[in-house]
Amino acid sequence: MDNFQYVNPTKLIFGKDQVKSLGQEVQNYGKRILLVYGGGSIKKNGLHVQVTDELNKLSDVEIVELSGVEPNPRLSTVNKGIQLIKENQLDFILAIGGGSVIDCAKAISVGALYEGDAWDIVTGKATPTSSIPLGTILTMAATGTEMNGNSVITNWEEKDKRGFSSIYTYPTFSILDPQNTYSVPKDQTVYGIVDLMSHVFEQYFHASDNAPLQERFGESILKTTLEVAPKLLEDLQNYENREVIMLNATFALNKVLTMGVQTDWATHMIEHAVSAVHDIPHGGGLAILFPHWMEFVAETKPEKVAQLGIRIFELDSTNGSMDQLAKETISKLSAFWTSLGAPTKLSDYDIDNKELDLMVERAMVGETIGSYVPLTKEDVRIILERAL
Repeated sequence: MDNFQYVNPTKLIFGKDQVKSLGQEVQNYGKRILLVYGGGSIKKNGLHVQVTDELNKLSDVEIVELSGVEPNPRLSTVNKGIQLIKENQLDFILAIGGGSVIDCAKAISVGALYEGDAWDIVTGKATPTSSIPLGTILTMAATGTEMNGNSVITNWEEKDKRGFSSIYTYPTFSILDPQNTYSVPKDQTVYGIVDLMSHVFEQYFHASDNAPLQERFGESILKTTLEVAPKLLEDLQNYENREVIMLNATFALNKVLTMGVQTDWATHMIEHAVSAVHDIPHGGGLAILFPHWMEFVAETKPEKVAQLGIRIFELDSTNGSMDQLAKETISKLSAFWTSLGAPTKLSDYDIDNKELDLMVERAMVGETIGSYVPLTKEDVRIILERAL
């Protein structure tokens, strides 16, 4: 295990009807609010009215809205939000939505106090030193962004998608009411399940030694998801199953699993490259790519893949070699995601090899990517070709 420090300043407010606590939380930070949300589903399901009613109970409150945040949030939308902050002298951001909306709000929160281009922060050319305080109301269980400092932004003009993380982009509070995920359709629910499982994998396949507790934490999230996900998809408005998946997604990426380990994230970098070029759903891309990544790394390091299968799919550890157990693990994972309705190949999104070179180039944010098995440009090309 490596040396580490752990800090998580986000206050998590979980359960039914917790939007009622919104005013009490917001008044600690400001009353000139940028309200950030996506395509308008919060107006259809009544959440927008609930939120504005609670905010309007505060005296002297001012609300400016930024709607239309894209599923892969774009730099252009971040810049719109920054402009609204500056023009209206706003002092708090409230993001209502899933990972895309919250990620966009995070980039706005640090970009509004930076004199240069917000893309500098996303690409690591500049480091945030302050931010506009941010709160969230989560409407989709998937990314864990409600309790971490991560944000992923797409520069559509340059066909580039990058992630960054900062202590300044942790939400001050996040309200998680599973009822607010009832309206998430089946396909998006599936993508969220794939995403949360993928986050565990990115941390489970690490390049450090002696981290049994972190691995067991991850395995418990995975086993719980395997058990609950099929039940949820049979009844999308089942509160008990929604709340389990929601909390699983939060703990899959609130940095508990990263303590003391060198995490991987190569598959996410590859998926970011694919969706930067083709604008596909993030969870759909991960469902396609992760089995191929596992297959590739198992060719040289099958033991951890086999361990995953033994512990979460209950494979018989005495039945076959590490190579055979790894192959069976990958088969089990692929079959599970397929049973949920996830895509299996890039051609499901009409993606062929025409822009393969560009996707490979965009994935390579360094000379190699990932830590469990560092991938070269040629390795990434092989994984993408297998995924076509």
